[in-house]
Amino acid sequence: MLERTYTRHGSSLIVRLMSFVCLFFESYVAPCVELKTAKRDHVQQNQQTRFPRATRPLPLKLVTVGKDRGTAMESVALEYVKKIQRYCAFEEVQLRPNPKNSSDVSNQVSSEGERVMRSISTKDWVVLLDERGKEMTSEKFADLIADAGETGASAVVFCIGGPFGHGPQVRERANVSVKLSTMVLNHQVAFLVLLEQIYRAWTILRGEKYHH
Repeated sequence: MLERTYTRHGSSLIVRLMSFVCLFFESYVAPCVELKTAKRDHVQQNQQTRFPRATRPLPLKLVTVGKDRGTAMESVALEYVKKIQRYCAFEEVQLRPNPKNSSDVSNQVSSEGERVMRSISTKDWVVLLDERGKEMTSEKFADLIADAGETGASAVVFCIGGPFGHGPQVRERANVSVKLSTMVLNHQVAFLVLLEQIYRAWTILRGEKYHH
């Protein structure tokens, strides 16, 4: 009798416990799952509607301030340049740092900035690569390139400054500032990262498989 009573009470406890679990799932877990699923579907739908995206392929120009890159670095850069040129015209303007051999940092940055400004036309859309710039995903970066094509600009110009950054005149001229990384990047590494992201941006805009 005692054993049957214990079993009956145990079965009742299990039933109540299962009822509680079902109620908890229906009240809390299921709505969260549905919400996450809805958010995921919304994001996927937005990505599908945003990309591929038709855009006017503006010529790209990279204005860099820095010393000559080594053979290995140039070889890797050239591979990305060839890939980018499948989508748009590409040009690099490489400027020597500290052209006036100034011992004062502010004078050096200013003189470098003057030379950068001479490489930019009034109709260019200027993107500054800067550690204080805006962080972007690769998709947002692709949108930036596409948006530039809708501005009526003649070209998109990316500026990579020297070891001490950009001059004030270049900062004022920039249409947007972008940060490639929260970490400080060597000038040559920043150059390669930028090339790879430009190529990735174009594959995103064209709906190609490189990005995913």
